Amino acid sequence: MNVAGLELLAEASGMLARFKLKINPSIDVNDSTAIILNAKKYENGKTGVILIGGGSPKNFMLQTEPQIQEVLMIPEAGQDYDINITDARPDTGGLSGAPPSEAASWGKIDPTKLDETVTAYLDSTVAFPLMAAYVIQTTKPKKLKRLYDRGEELRKKLIKSYLENNKEVEELRSFIKKLSVNLNYRRKDSNKLS
Repeated sequence: MNVAGLELLAEASGMLARFKLKINPSIDVNDSTAIILNAKKYENGKTGVILIGGGSPKNFMLQTEPQIQEVLMIPEAGQDYDINITDARPDTGGLSGAPPSEAASWGKIDPTKLDETVTAYLDSTVAFPLMAAYVIQTTKPKKLKRLYDRGEELRKKLIKSYLENNKEVEELRSFIKKLSVNLNYRRKDSNKLS
């Protein structure tokens, strides 16, 4: 909303052409997807999510698996572990209260691991401090993986897996070229009118 307000101000000030703010959510989608794929495919690990609340953050975190499976066409089964803390009930129809079985139907959670998922219908201000205290008291610190610092490496692995598995890559490249030609044509046409 703040970005929209700034754009409105730029328009009112006659500066819309100079308002060059670009937000690219693809960066976050690809980075989070690269982390999950790397853990499972390249480090032979398991992945899991702890979802506190719901809404967009819940969907964003869970979309990594459909991104891997459906968009990039890399064979994968879904998150191995899923813990949900929410005060939203599934019977009201809100996605914040959607149970793990709903996530499994979209490939977000491995359907063979549904019996290991946990949903606690509890206020997060109660649940999270209890969980944090439990973890601090029962586990030893682990070596940090520094995933953010490994971003370039993880993205390269994601691209490699994408190109190896997606049978539609050439068709998509052709589509991108056509879009680029059409966009350049429209820009030239627009410049002639100015």
